[in-house]
Order: sequence, then structure tokens, then C-alpha cells
Amino acid sequence: MKPQRQITDAVLLMSLREDSRDAFADIYERYWQPLLAIAYAHSRNKTVAEEIVQEVFISLWNRRKDLHIDNISAYLATAVRLSVFKQYVRQKRRTEIAVQAADPAVAIWEEEKIHTRFLQQQINGIVETLPEKCRLVFKLSRTDGLTIPEIASRIGISRKTAEAHLTKALKELRLKL
Repeated sequence: MKPQRQITDAVLLMSLREDSRDAFADIYERYWQPLLAIAYAHSRNKTVAEEIVQEVFISLWNRRKDLHIDNISAYLATAVRLSVFKQYVRQKRRTEIAVQAADPAVAIWEEEKIHTRFLQQQINGIVETLPEKCRLVFKLSRTDGLTIPEIASRIGISRKTAEAHLTKALKELRLKL
């Protein structure tokens, strides 16, 4: 049995920055199992955990010249946890998209909500251009749900006048929409 030479993480990191494949291999051998355990503990999926650990090591190699790491163990563990979180967010988004694509009613519903919001903004803009009494009668009728007699008594005008204001407001909306 050959004696194993113990190289410190600091020496390995320095060698890694100098493109040492042996240093990378040593880091990989030293940390892949603990990182796999962390990834699996968070993802509960062996395949996903293996992919995450591989991606973290690929990123470590690709960014070896730019990284300034004090504690390789903590850095790699944090990178794995962050990758698990990103994987979870991506998977959640994929599921949402798949549900929407599988159920056209959901997509149509979302489209209708957007259209309704746009139409409501357009109506509000038109209502704001109405004369004051006309605007007040319209809002009391459509927003507060009051009847013509209730509107007339609330603002102190005749029923016919309230009706005329509401008719004018609706006519203006029809024209501008």
C-alpha cells in the first residue's frame, strides 16, 4: 500500500489556478461524495444530484482563474445548495408552463384577464374625460351599483336628469371604445 500524501486545500487551489489537472482531480476525489450527499439530501433525486455536482465541478474548472476561494469545502457546498435551489426554481417554472400548455383553458383565462385589465383601464380613461355630473352618475351606477332613483336622491337631481347623464356616459363609452 502506497502512503498517501496529504496536500492542503490551499495548495490544491493554488495549483488549480495554474491549470493543474491533478489538483482538480484531487479536489474532485476529495469532495465529490460529500457534495453528492448534500445535493441528494436537498433534491431527493440521485440523477439530479449527480448532475448538480458535475455542473459545480465543471464550473469550478471553467472559472478556476477568476475564483478567489478561501475555503474550498464551504465554497463547493454552497455552490451545490445554490444549484439545487436553481434546479428547483427551473423545474417549478417548467411545471407551470407544462400545465398551461396542457390546459388551454388556463392560457385563455390568463389572456382574458390581461384583456379585461386593459379594457378596464381604457374605460376608466374615457370616464375621466366625462363632465363632472355625468362621471359621478356613471360611477355611482356602475361602481357602487346604485339604481337611477338612488343616484337621483343621493346627489339631489331628478330621475330624468340622472338617467340622461347615465345615457350620455354610456353613449360616450360606446363611441370611444
